[in-house]
Amino acid sequence: MEIRSVGIEKPDEVNVILGQAHFIKTVEDLHEALVNAVPGAKFGLAFCEASGPALVRWSGTDPELVDLATRNALALACGHTFVIVLRGMYPVNVLNAVKLVPEVCRVFCATANPVQVIVAETEGGRGILGVVDGVATKGVEGEEEIAERKALLRRIGYKLG
Repeated sequence: MEIRSVGIEKPDEVNVILGQAHFIKTVEDLHEALVNAVPGAKFGLAFCEASGPALVRWSGTDPELVDLATRNALALACGHTFVIVLRGMYPVNVLNAVKLVPEVCRVFCATANPVQVIVAETEGGRGILGVVDGVATKGVEGEEEIAERKALLRRIGYKLG
């Protein structure tokens, strides 16, 4: 077995949701879940087929994001893995809709941070062992950081008052 790290390619302002599902129908169902959760959503999604022709299947509403999701899925090449890239919204806006898609088995991460995917490769194929999301923790927040966190959530509209 070989273990490697595969970086997710994305601009800083783009969020990514990385997960695993189990059926080719996933592509259409994820697309529908995203547009129903956020009308006018800008996204691309790609899904690595795990049998048959073993293709990257794709969909989305933004050609640039579709291309980005497809490139990342192909770089991972892990069966039944999906990559969703979002612009102009946060994963929290769609994450429950994604998790409720019947084919979705798990979500590895949903983030705007740099992501490294730890991939194992055997003679049978490739699979995700886990992810490195962002940077290592540097300490514990104090009163100033608590006030900044609360102010940020109110500034971006996720908390009132």
